[in-house]
Amino acid sequence: MGTAGIKIKIMPESPETNLEEIKGRVQKIVEGKSGRNREYSIEEVAFGLKSLTAFFELPEEIEPSDIDDEIKNIAGISSTQIIDVRRLI
Repeated sequence: MGTAGIKIKIMPESPETNLEEIKGRVQKIVEGKSGRNREYSIEEVAFGLKSLTAFFELPEEIEPSDIDDEIKNIAGISSTQIIDVRRLI
């Protein structure tokens, strides 16, 4: 099978949430699924709140919703949204 590129937007519970800690936990989840971390970015939302966008590669046989559910269970995360899923060549 091939490789899928997945981009997920992660919203923390509060402006005080440590996004670097969340990033580290997301990286461990991705690597635990035989994935590869590609890029992370932090964006201003409003009133000091920032979001974390994660872009990573996973084997196509892994459902994006499965990894999204695992990321949602990280402490300090309010919500997640799958922004993009595409086949990588």
